[in-house]
This record gives sequence, structure tokens and C-alpha cells, in this order.
Amino acid sequence: MSAMNIGIIGLGDMGRLYAKAFAKVGYTVCGCDLPANKAKLMEELKPLGITVYDDGHQVSAKADLLIYSVEAEMIGKVVAQYGASAKPGTIVAGQTSVKHPEIEAFEKYLPADVFIVTIHALHGPGFEPDKQKMAIIPHRSNAKVYQRMMDVFTALGSDIVEIADYHEHDKIVADTQAVTHVGFESMGTAWKEAGFFPWENASYIGGIDNVKILTTLRIFSYKAHVYAGLAILNPYARQQVKRYAVSESELFKLMIKEEEKDFRERIYKARDFVFHESRKPILLNDAVMREFSLSGKAELRKPNSHLSLLSMVDAWYHLGVNPYDNLICQTPPFRLRLGIAEYLFKNEELLEESIEAALYDKTIRGDDLEFHSAVREWSSIIIYGDMKGYKEHFNQVKNFFGDRLEQGKQQSAELIRRLME
Repeated sequence: MSAMNIGIIGLGDMGRLYAKAFAKVGYTVCGCDLPANKAKLMEELKPLGITVYDDGHQVSAKADLLIYSVEAEMIGKVVAQYGASAKPGTIVAGQTSVKHPEIEAFEKYLPADVFIVTIHALHGPGFEPDKQKMAIIPHRSNAKVYQRMMDVFTALGSDIVEIADYHEHDKIVADTQAVTHVGFESMGTAWKEAGFFPWENASYIGGIDNVKILTTLRIFSYKAHVYAGLAILNPYARQQVKRYAVSESELFKLMIKEEEKDFRERIYKARDFVFHESRKPILLNDAVMREFSLSGKAELRKPNSHLSLLSMVDAWYHLGVNPYDNLICQTPPFRLRLGIAEYLFKNEELLEESIEAALYDKTIRGDDLEFHSAVREWSSIIIYGDMKGYKEHFNQVKNFFGDRLEQGKQQSAELIRRLME
């Protein structure tokens, strides 16, 4: 391994995770965070040989590879503060999930004699980097510099995804993360507004619903700012979220008017495009999905319209997006979401039950109305770029689920592990 000093500005959950991983494989690692966190970080990281400095100037002065691991909405401010201190020839990367604001900050504040090859870890802080997907995206680079970056992450055992540029990255992430999260966040909001926990309701029992519930709990167990930045700062996310909201609204209108012919035509058209036989299916294991129930009353299962999934597939069709192509940047919630959509649309009996329930089952119409309202709220917040509103909305639902989030997070991690096998 070539000698390389790695510096990390921002030692939050992901910054610490990667600092430890780099130190473990033998790199010299240093980092910094807010002054208030220094003592605690030194206690945790110093025994592992990681130096914690007072500020980003000291980290920049040491680093051959400098990683900014800060919130997307703060990246401009932090790079403005420390960017000029990077040494000539340093490789600079950002660890945010949306690259537009990051690249803008790098171009504006970094010296012209540093290289920019940015990254995106496609997993949460609950997973070690080994065997997890890591996107590497060149911006101001050459073959030798790019190879050095590849070598660094190969040493960690990362499953490397090469993406040509940051525009392509943000387009894929809009689908795999921003729109995926809005679907699950809307479900969480709908359950909160309806005032019940889904595992106590017969319409949410069964394989697909177990995955929906656990993934929703998983998302709300993390921090609001992560999702807010992803959705609001990614220019491609806004247009895709808007399309999801339009698809959901149009399908919901057809449902309440009981316009069966138009509804069926639309669902089948989307199915034939997205789940074309040329696509390699995910094939989630039904027995595993059924096992992960928070309810324990499988015999009480009632039909469900699965409006969230019908809307997603309709949106992919209207956007001309092939979600299977985007599996190169998959996150566990996206893989599960595509997997349960595929499971629904490829199971004729289940799809028929879902269509019939959507059009004629009045007992779930109230739930679908809550979901419809929630999608409208979330899409408005994102389209208006309301960062504060996003976080408040998110945290209200988080508080509603309360102490079940930790259980959901643990069970969903186990579910993901089992379904990925």
C-alpha cells in the first residue's frame, strides 16, 4: 500500500466509520469536527491511532486524500472555510449524497492545483464499508489520480461503482433515494395521521406489507437532515418527486371514480414497460418476507390497494426510467422497494387483488386518502425547497413511532441481510 495520509473533515457517524476503516487497513488518518466534540472524539479515536485536530486547516495541511464528510446543506460553508488550505496535488472528495452543491463548492473554493474525485457511500452508518457499494466519480482528475482513489477503496473491501460524472450520479440518486424515501415517508405520515400502527391493522399484514413497515421504520430511525439534503438539494429529485405525486394523484382520482378500464390500462402499460421480460428480476423470497411480521396475526390479512407501489411503477413509466439500470447505485430501501413492486406486478393474483381493492374496497379508502394527502404534503415541501419544513415533518412522524424505531431498524437490517442472500 502506498503511503497516504487521509484527512476527514467532519467526524459524524459516517466520518468516524470511514476513519476507523482506513486506520484498520493501515492508512495514517486524521480528522476534525466541531470543537465541542473534540474531547469525546479523542477518547474514541486516539486509541485506534487516529489524530483529532482542532480544525480543518490542520487536517488539510496533512492530507494527501482529503474527504469532506459534512451535511449537504453545510458543504458550501465548510469548504469556504477550509478549502484554501489543501496542499497542491491533494485529492479532494466529498461524502454527501447529492453532488451538485458539493462540486459547486469545490470549484469555487479549492485551489486550482488540487484534484477532485468525489465519492458516495451507498449505505448507512450501520454497515461496515467492507462489501458495501461505494460510488467513485471523477471531476478534475487524471488516470494516475483516479487509480489511487480506486486503490484506497479497494483496500477497504468496498464494492466500487464507477460513475462518469456528477450529473449522472444525481439523476440515479434521485430515483434510488429521494423518490424511494418519499414513498416510505408518505406511508409513515399517513399512518400517523390515521392514528394507528400498521402492524395492528389487518390491511398491513403479509409479505409486502412487512417490508413496507420495516423499511419505513428504518428510514425514520435515521436523521432528518440526511433525507432533507438528498431531496431538496438534488435538482433531479424535484422533478422525479413531482412526477411521483402526479402519478399518485391521477391513479387516486381513477380509483375514487371507479374508472376500472382506464385504471387497468394504465397499470398494465406501466407493468409492461418496467417489468419487461428483458430485465433480470430481483425475486424476493416470499417466505422470508412473511417471517418478518410485527403483527403475528397473518390469518387476519385483508386486501390492500398498494397505492404507493402502483404510483411508483406508473412514475417510472412516465419518466422513462428503467429502475433495474439504477441498481448500480442501489441502497437497501431502494432494492427492497423495487423488489416488492416487482413481486406485486409479477404475481397476477396479487396484482388483481390490489386492483380490485383499489377500485372497490371502501374499507381502505380512508387509508388511501391519508396516503394521498401525505404525498401531496411531502412533494410540496420538496418542490418549494423547504428544508426546515422537511425536518419538522419528518421528526413528527419519528416521534409518533417512538421506541418501535429501534426494533424496526434491527429487524429491517436482518430482513435485508436475509433477502440479499
